[in-house]
Amino acid sequence: MKLFLNVSIILLLLSFAFHADMKAQTMNNNTNKIAITPAADSSDRNNNFYDNTETYTLPGSEIEITGEIENPGKVDFSKLSKHLVIVKETILQGEGQDSFVGAYRYDGYSLFDILNDRIIKKKNAAEYKPIIDLFVEIENSNGEKVILSWGEIYYPNFLHNSIIATSVARIVPSKTKDLWPLPKESKLVVANDLITERNISNPVKITVKSYARSIPVNRDLTPLYSNEVKIFNGEKEVGKITELPRKFQNETVHTIFYGRGRGIHSTQPFTGVYLKEVLSTHFRMDKNNLQKGIVILVGKDGYRSAFSYSEIVNRNDQAEVLIVPCEKEKDGGKFRIFPACDFFSDRAVKALSEILLIY
Repeated sequence: MKLFLNVSIILLLLSFAFHADMKAQTMNNNTNKIAITPAADSSDRNNNFYDNTETYTLPGSEIEITGEIENPGKVDFSKLSKHLVIVKETILQGEGQDSFVGAYRYDGYSLFDILNDRIIKKKNAAEYKPIIDLFVEIENSNGEKVILSWGEIYYPNFLHNSIIATSVARIVPSKTKDLWPLPKESKLVVANDLITERNISNPVKITVKSYARSIPVNRDLTPLYSNEVKIFNGEKEVGKITELPRKFQNETVHTIFYGRGRGIHSTQPFTGVYLKEVLSTHFRMDKNNLQKGIVILVGKDGYRSAFSYSEIVNRNDQAEVLIVPCEKEKDGGKFRIFPACDFFSDRAVKALSEILLIY
């Protein structure tokens, strides 16, 4: 009888524990009510401005990785470390207008880590081996898609700036105490974007792609020179550059020009105009271009690199991409590209001959 009572008590306690655990999980999925650890530093005991409010979980779906890789499959988040980013989210509201949403700290898993062990299998590898024409398409549960270039994930000066966020905390002004609206689902967060139209909710699929158009490659071309740059919107030519317009201000960027293969090239500054200024005369900075636009920069010898439209025209860190005029008839001229946003020099195209906006 005594043994029976002891077993009954143990089963009763296990039942209470199970139901309490289930209740806690259900509550944690309610992002508007239940905070998770760590506890908020509401009294400002430390010097961290970004932990002063509650952190809320953001439930999400499984994410599949596919495309030009040898090992497609689901993301195993249990093997990944979390990173945090801070953002001031702002979306477009009509032509040339924007609307501030709120300031947040997001915690989650970086695209750098998520894609790190995927083995690239480029469709165009026989023609063009470099990985700098790769990009990724990220799709959410509603079918909304956005583009990031491979370069902005793996080449930037500061890594882990694009994450799949699984928790969020408001960054609340100390005087106004504004409580920004909380997202309710996991979220792609691209921390370097000024207008945050690429921050889509509940991503479910990541597809790795390369630029599909065939371009002949001649790395022995001498002299390596193009006297003009043609600008295309898709297949349609919409402009041509033979000289940089004088209305664009010259900018000088000091850099350590360092390649992934050959190491140090120079420590000399580059002087040119922001590429976004050139693009602005031909393309609109609208939601579609910010989310889906891909800019392909092609040299006379067939060397090319891919950028997302957003990383060129929509930066919040002033690490701009320059189009640089060269000395007359200089090898590698008449124009070249310098990406100040990159740690490596690999996406710096010489003898620029084409700029293409594709989707």
